[in-house]
Amino acid sequence: MIEQLETFEGNTLAIQVIDGFDETDEKLSQKLFQEKLDKGFDQVNVLVKLDELKISNSSVKAFMEDTIWVLRNYKKLGHLAIVAHSKVLKALVPIDNLFFERASKGRLEKYFDISQMEEAMEFVS
Repeated sequence: MIEQLETFEGNTLAIQVIDGFDETDEKLSQKLFQEKLDKGFDQVNVLVKLDELKISNSSVKAFMEDTIWVLRNYKKLGHLAIVAHSKVLKALVPIDNLFFERASKGRLEKYFDISQMEEAMEFVS
């Protein structure tokens, strides 16, 4: 399940994934992102809090479809803050930045530990 952490007037979207991520969550996250674009923003800064995510309660299909959607809309993504408590995610974020470095100017993905939530919000605001 996803929920918005905070509502922003600007081009920022802050959500958290609680328990699992399924097709309904995928559609809702895409809808929230599209609402920002519909307001006239060229890029949307996104904070995703994942510390309560349980992979076992998530849909592989939803994850794959969401990944494809992100790749198709990559240039519309601004700063991306991943907030979690995971060594794996912490290691993957720099790899993402290298892989997509040429794909989108002005885009930066950064990992934040859950204790750095305030810094993550500042990064995407």
